Amino acid sequence: MLDLLFLVPLLPLAGFAVLVALGNRMNRGLVATVGAGSVGLAALVAVLIGFSFIASAPEGDAFTQTVWTWIDVGSFKPEIAFYLDSLSVIMIMVVAVVSFLIHLYSADYMLGDEGYARFFAYMNLFVASMLTLVLADNLVLLYLGWEGVGICSYLLIGFWYKDPANGRSARKAFIVTRVGDTAMLVGLLLLFTHLDTLQIQPLMERAPEHWIEGSRIAVVAAALIMGGALGKSAQLPLQVWLPDAMAGPTPTSALIHAATMVTAGVYLIARTHVLFEMAPVIHTTVAAVGAGTLVLAGFTALTQRDIKRCLAYSTISQIGYMFLAVGVGAWSAGIFHFMTHAFFKALLFMGAGTIILGLHHEQDMFKMGGLRKQTPVVFWTFLAGSISLAALPLVTAGFYSKDAILAGAWASDAGGRWLWAAGLFGAVLTSLYTFRMIFLTFFGEVQTPFHYKVGIRIWLPLVVLAFLSIVGGFVDLPETLGHRLWFSDFLHTSLPETEELAKSTVANLQIAAALVSLGGVALAYLLFLRSPQLVGSLVRTPLGKALHQFWFVGWGFDWLYDRLLVRPFVWVARANRSDLFDQIYVFIAWTARIANGVLSDTQTGRLRWYAAGVAFGGIVAVAIVVLI
Repeated sequence: MLDLLFLVPLLPLAGFAVLVALGNRMNRGLVATVGAGSVGLAALVAVLIGFSFIASAPEGDAFTQTVWTWIDVGSFKPEIAFYLDSLSVIMIMVVAVVSFLIHLYSADYMLGDEGYARFFAYMNLFVASMLTLVLADNLVLLYLGWEGVGICSYLLIGFWYKDPANGRSARKAFIVTRVGDTAMLVGLLLLFTHLDTLQIQPLMERAPEHWIEGSRIAVVAAALIMGGALGKSAQLPLQVWLPDAMAGPTPTSALIHAATMVTAGVYLIARTHVLFEMAPVIHTTVAAVGAGTLVLAGFTALTQRDIKRCLAYSTISQIGYMFLAVGVGAWSAGIFHFMTHAFFKALLFMGAGTIILGLHHEQDMFKMGGLRKQTPVVFWTFLAGSISLAALPLVTAGFYSKDAILAGAWASDAGGRWLWAAGLFGAVLTSLYTFRMIFLTFFGEVQTPFHYKVGIRIWLPLVVLAFLSIVGGFVDLPETLGHRLWFSDFLHTSLPETEELAKSTVANLQIAAALVSLGGVALAYLLFLRSPQLVGSLVRTPLGKALHQFWFVGWGFDWLYDRLLVRPFVWVARANRSDLFDQIYVFIAWTARIANGVLSDTQTGRLRWYAAGVAFGGIVAVAIVVLI
């Protein structure tokens, strides 16, 4: 079964090729069949391979499939090769299955759009790129998938390109992530220069042999890799692109900016964990960045009116939890939260998209309300995703994955208590903004009637993801609630083990996490359902108004970058418009225009002048031959 691994990225790539070549000649049913069907087959193969690997691979074993040698120059011989271990098994199963459900949802959601075939072509290419990224056995192939998801993100964010605002959002995402991508590329060159390989597993073996822990070169290499991760995963200070990425269709948000692409940075750090363990200062920085991001984004989500932007800032915050996890060495907890987050955040985005369709593209939560009675399927599934996001205790997947992260932070030697406190405070904010969204959207008076018939291709993915958002956490129950299941032990064959805490400490941490989650729900009920006038009175105070506006605009990062980077760059470009080098080309153009004018004047239409010119030219040519 493992020999079919190459089909996992190949099937969606083949779907992309068919849609590009024939999409405009195919009816919409066939387009959806090719687009969603190719990803569905990839998901089926990924699941079968995953279970086959789990059942048959000895502990610590891995499988490599080489398709062909891509480049062969001296010692630089990267291959198109796929590497399957416990980490990549989890990644391909989650990415492929969630991607298929989103494609199935998109078949109905995008049905009336004129770019139907183009949309599925972009989505298939994205899935193929993401699967290549997580399966790559060398950093060159990983970088190919990395750039593939980047260009697909640009194409999908700007999908409705006739609106200039969408084009600006797509360019912003591309440029901001390009900062991180450039750092990553420099890091790859540095690694190859010093270790003479970009094969991931040999690289992880050679690094400790050639470098000592904390050495300057190890710190620089880890910092550059971290830079790439920060850009792709929208973490401080490169988080500004993700909220604007909501300009794309909602299935795009569900796929790229919630479930898969933005977690690529977490995967990169986990896959190259040896480099970060050799650079403790950078490893701790990853955790600090994650902690800072999850708190800042949580405050901003609390002030948003647009339901998709609220979910976008929620994504930034939840990826912050994953960075916190891998930064404190809780590797399996970070991947665990990646999995649960993929389930509930894809569900929430698709639920939000259904609401937006039913309300004639209204996205302002303050113009919603009362929807729990008008669309019960969306309400109950959205609620399942929300309680998982808010990490309600015992019954949600998000509780177990977030609890594992907080336990890992507590056990960390590098600022563990402060990082744990940040994560705990972020849990309060998460519950608060999540149930603010629930109460504003589904409770209270009906503001806008819901007009949309939810078909099976819409509600089936919602129900499946709602189920996974609840039961997905049971794959790794802590010992205080039962016996530890296979998830953490399975991942420990690829990632280092996390320091174990005493059962009493784990129990106390779980109680604290449960209390803050429930406290956030109670506070949201008080502020946004029972006594909303309290929020209004707070916001009307000078301090409240200033803080609300500051948080609403994302802590002013766009304003800061505009003044520190964009405006100076534009000024220099304008000032440099007439520099010396430009004048050289201006002179060439001027000379060409003058010569054109002179030659044009010779075209008089008089035959005798043409004949005289020919004769004169002949005399000159003969003279040159004779005299020279």
